[in-house]
Amino acid sequence: MEKQTDSEDNIEDKPEVQEVQEEAEETSVENLKKELKEEKNKYLLLLAEMENARKRMQKDKHDATRFAIENVALEFLTPLDNFENALSFAGQTSEETQKWAQGFEMILSQFKDVLVAHKIVPFQSQGLMFDPHMHEVIEIEETEKHKENTIIKEFIRGYKCGDRVLRPARVKMAKNPSKEQPKQENDQVNNKQNQGDS
Repeated sequence: MEKQTDSEDNIEDKPEVQEVQEEAEETSVENLKKELKEEKNKYLLLLAEMENARKRMQKDKHDATRFAIENVALEFLTPLDNFENALSFAGQTSEETQKWAQGFEMILSQFKDVLVAHKIVPFQSQGLMFDPHMHEVIEIEETEKHKENTIIKEFIRGYKCGDRVLRPARVKMAKNPSKEQPKQENDQVNNKQNQGDS
């Protein structure tokens, strides 16, 4: 038995065996480092995905809230316009009615303040050029007094929420008089005269 132990000790003392053991240890350390790096990358990727998901959920929540506010505000705009129009005639009424109207003007002002607090503001259209994203043309007037496509009257005020148009303004737009009308009228007159001659 002692002979076997001596031979085993001799095998372990040989330099080749030690090199193989060291290479095996180095290989396993490198494999562990590689696995650790891969796991770390997976962890960082998962962390980034969770952060992106959190931001996306926050943005979706913010957008849903904003759209809900805009939809409710949009429904209030028509009654608000009517309220404003009714108060514009208050100056033509009795003194007592004018005092009531002052109170209603204060209420109207509070409504407008709530809209402004939510970044919903009216925009001016009269005198500007027509923009299909901001204006809805409900009347066209042929005139030479104004440049073509200029808004000459605003029937219903438009509203914006930030850069987004909440309600387009309903407007009257200027158009240059067409030059073909006189020619058409002359043709009609000539046709009537020709019919009368025959």
